[in-house]
Amino acid sequence: MRELLQRVVKITDPADAKIADFCNIRERDLVGREGRFVAEGTVVLRMLARSSAFQAKKILVLENRVEGIADILLQFDASIPIMVCSRDVIDAIAGFPMHRGVLAIGEARAPVDLHQAINDLDSNALVLVCNAISNHDNLGGLFRNAAAFCADLICLDEQCCDPLYRKAIRVSVGASLSVPYTRQASIEEIIAALDQAGFDIWALSPAGALPIQEIKPGRRVALLVGTEGAGLPDALMDRLKTARIPQAADLDSLNVAMAAGIALFSIAAGQGRI
Repeated sequence: MRELLQRVVKITDPADAKIADFCNIRERDLVGREGRFVAEGTVVLRMLARSSAFQAKKILVLENRVEGIADILLQFDASIPIMVCSRDVIDAIAGFPMHRGVLAIGEARAPVDLHQAINDLDSNALVLVCNAISNHDNLGGLFRNAAAFCADLICLDEQCCDPLYRKAIRVSVGASLSVPYTRQASIEEIIAALDQAGFDIWALSPAGALPIQEIKPGRRVALLVGTEGAGLPDALMDRLKTARIPQAADLDSLNVAMAAGIALFSIAAGQGRI
């Protein structure tokens, strides 16, 4: 604890230039600015400390939280600034009551290449493919479910929103920082790459042909989900194997994150992952 206390810097002025990146995070987000993002809360901070794909640039903690998360803070390199402040100051910095009292600015390392990521997968693999997911809550939920059911990779097409947006990270409970993903290609390029790598690709839709529980998954399976409302394009549905989750006839459909969670559970169980 003494080592940690020697590293911390006390912040008393919300206008201090050292914490400018943290200011008014409700109204703005760092995503898209030099690969930086805001990580919020103890669980997400722990994920950031363990990550090999992301690194912390600076950390801001409510002063009465330091001792309780000392084990996490000491996992970060000594060169990373750790700043502490009072409740009034952190609320003024963030622009709203910061109940968690833990913030970090993170930075992504070099983007992962789609083909390299697929080539690096084991012979027994589960991939979640997302087409045009534009809602950060849904994307965060998809990452959380992918982590829960041991997906090896998430392939986001170029129409998907950014999983490093603050809300997406928070909803994912840090899974955006732990589940490997790519976000750089069209849905057609992703499907072609997975097909070439020997993946059994299933498109999930309320109009799917086969009930999800009847799929007998092979060693390499990719599950494709689309945005809520429009769903997957007809052109994809027409050329891929399709699956559905049986449900009450008078309901439109499940939320995409919920549906993906059920389908991932079924496939992961069939592959012996869980």
